[in-house]
This record gives sequence, C-alpha cells and structure tokens, in this order.
Amino acid sequence: MHQFPEHFTRQDFGDDFKWGVAISAVQNEGAATLDGKGRSIWDVFSQQKGKIRDRSHPHIATDFYNRYREDIRLAKELGFSVFRFSISWTRLIPLGTGAINDAGIAFYHRVIDACLEMGLEPYVTLYHWDLPQALEQKGGWTHRGTVFAFEEFTRLCCREYGDKVKNWIILNEPFGFTSLGYMLGVHAPGRFGLSYFLPAVHHVALAQAAGGTVVREMVKDAVIGTTYSCSHIVPYTQQSQDLQAAARADALFNRLFIEPALGLGYPADAFPLLHKIERRYALWRDWDKLAFDFDYIGIQNYFPLTVHFNAFMPYVQMSEVKASSRQVPLTGLGWEISGEGMYNILKQFAAYDGVKKIIVTEGGASFPDLIAEGNVPDQQRIDYFREYLGAVLRAKREGIPVEGYFAWTLTDNFEWAEGYRARFGLVHVDFETQQRTIKASGRWFQHFLRGADVAAQTAGTRAGHLRI
Repeated sequence: MHQFPEHFTRQDFGDDFKWGVAISAVQNEGAATLDGKGRSIWDVFSQQKGKIRDRSHPHIATDFYNRYREDIRLAKELGFSVFRFSISWTRLIPLGTGAINDAGIAFYHRVIDACLEMGLEPYVTLYHWDLPQALEQKGGWTHRGTVFAFEEFTRLCCREYGDKVKNWIILNEPFGFTSLGYMLGVHAPGRFGLSYFLPAVHHVALAQAAGGTVVREMVKDAVIGTTYSCSHIVPYTQQSQDLQAAARADALFNRLFIEPALGLGYPADAFPLLHKIERRYALWRDWDKLAFDFDYIGIQNYFPLTVHFNAFMPYVQMSEVKASSRQVPLTGLGWEISGEGMYNILKQFAAYDGVKKIIVTEGGASFPDLIAEGNVPDQQRIDYFREYLGAVLRAKREGIPVEGYFAWTLTDNFEWAEGYRARFGLVHVDFETQQRTIKASGRWFQHFLRGADVAAQTAGTRAGHLRI
C-alpha cells in the first residue's frame, strides 16, 4: 500500500495548480427542446423503456440553461478557479450539420461571459456524449461522415468562442461512450456488438485528432487537451492467464485512444482483435491522421479494476472480479475506492514520452445523500477526496507533471443510465424545486481552497474519526 501525505494544504500543490469543477450539457442544461435545440442521442435513448434506471430523462436536468449564473456563482463561492462545461452540439447545429441556431450560439456566449465576469477560467469540452440524433440515423460514430461533421462543429465553436476561450477539451472519455454506447448498448445510442464498436473506435480516434487540429489552426495560443477514462488494472492472480487478461483489459480501458493520439497506433499487441480496424474500417491514409500533439492529457480515474481470465467471455476472455466480493471500500455505486489506483494510473500515463502535462479533468464519487435541516453531511465524499488528492500530491511530488484537479461535479445531475439516483455533486439539488444546498464536501473544498490544512485519508479513519 502506498503512503500518501497525511496532511496537506492547497499550497502544497503549487500556486499554478488548477482547481476546478466540471459539468456537461446533457447532464445539467435541460431545456431539451427550447430555443431551437435539436435532439441528441440521449434525448431519444432516455425515452426508451427500461434504459434509465429511475425512468427519468434529461429534459430538465438541473436547469442550468436558466440557472447558469447561480451555478457559476456557486463554483466561485466554493473557491474554484476553473469551470469546465461542454457545448451541446445540437444546441448550435440542431441536425448535426447545416443550419446554425443563433439562440444556442448566444447561450454559450452568456455562459462564457459569466465565467469571465466572476473570475473563473472556462474549459470547454467539445464532445461530452451528446451526438445529434440526425447523425446517429446516418450511422453515428460508425459512419465516417460523423468525423467531418465534428470538424464542422469544432470550427463553429472556435469561430464563435475562440477569442474568449483558450482552454479546450476535444472529447470526453472516448472509450466510455464507444464501449457503453456502441458495444454493450447500455448507454446511448444503445447499439450492441463489435461490428458497431470497432468502426466507432476508429472514427472517434480520427475525430480526436481532427478536432485538435482545427482548434490549433483557428484559436491563437490555444491550450488543447482531451480526456480519458482510465483504471489501474490488477490481475486477480499472478498466473499467466490472469496476467494476459489484465494486459487485454489495459489495452481496452487505458491504451485504446491515447496511443493512436501519440502516433503509436492501436494496442493490437495485447488485443489482436484490433487488427480488424486496419483490415476492415481504416483507409490507407488514416494512419497519418490519428496523431495529434496535445498540450495536456485529461485523466478521469474513479476506480481500479481487478480482472481474471474467463474463457467463456467472447473476444476479451476476461471478467471483472467485482469489488463487492473483495471486501474493499466502495462508493454508493459499488465502485472500489483506491487512491493507490489513482497514483498508479497517473504514473502509467506520465510514462508516455508524448504526454507533456496531465490534468485530472474529473474526479469524484457518488454516495446516498440525506438532507436534514438544510445540511448534507456527506462525510464519505470528503474522505474520498482526501484520499485521491493525497494520491495526486504524492505523484506530483515524485515529478509526475499533474497540474490540475477538477471535481466531478458541481451539482447533482442526470447521471446517464443511472438517472438522478446517483449523486456526485458538491451541491445537493432537489430536483422537484431545483433548490441548491451546499453539501459538507462543498464546504470542505471551500476551506481547503482557502488554505486550510486537511488530514489525508488513512486506514484508521474509515470508521468515521475524521478531521477537516
């Protein structure tokens, strides 16, 4: 077990370390049909029976569309200096290509202006899972035309906002939305099978580089990154079959999109099935279009994965050893809590020669929250942030170039297929009234960002003997 700093302050991370909160368009904005917005795949997917666990939808979400100033002010009140948000593709271009919606353009000008007015640095995510449904009907990410449509959308965003926004994130978690949406079918658009997944992977990898290239050409002094969901992979045993299963898992969960961006191609050495991309879906000229020189890489690590060999699992021949069966600390969603996993994944990504800087562009945990007398005493979430920030600090002290941490998320929101039951926010939202209540974890961040000394998570504090 790694030893993380027992006590630390904001100053220990350095004056230039960026502290932020992150939200996304689908999960927060609502206003799904207002002011000319078109339908996204999540608008459609959430209307299908049984797709969202609490039978909800993102049509209203947290009403950020109308309450953006209140929420940006909350981020400032809690002491953050960065506000990360995404731009809804269908709010700007309702059908994915073609006609532009002026009302959508104006909305994001208002959001960006509010950030700048309140002293928050805007970080704009171009694609946070909300593909226009009109493009999905043509094949979505399985169709090469979506890459060109994404370039068109990116040009529009740069043209409109490039004089105000210098920090850009091209894609949010490409393995997340390709695997869950195009292989397992549990997220929008709900497709299932390798025949969807493999072309989607290739076209998204092309879009990752194409989007970066557009921003570099159009925005002077732009700082460009992209974000990856990633998990430290642990083999269940040291037997060769489990070690090989872990290598396959690492190729999919961690290497699949970063290595093409670095000019290394797909990790077919560990997962030979990826050769099918080359044989079936790629054009000869594509290999020169996969790489892009990102200024930073965004890491989004929530949990490690323990895997073992399983001959009965098609293609991957591996299965997860569920955290709930291993007597490890868990979040409310059953995800393993492991600062050690965060430390290890930072080391893994920093080891690539082409990775210049790392920002933790999302980090957080869902726990059941109870509001009582105007308070939300979410001590477990405080413990989580202590542990993970301690891991980040140790990595930074060891020379890993991690230069920021963005908490996921500012307010409770629509958590994809989980609906509104999974609460990740530093601010509690009553979804009936849209009342915001700052949780204890939000106040903890407020004290920490003002310079308070905090105790890092230790094994002896899990029972509740915790210090702020």
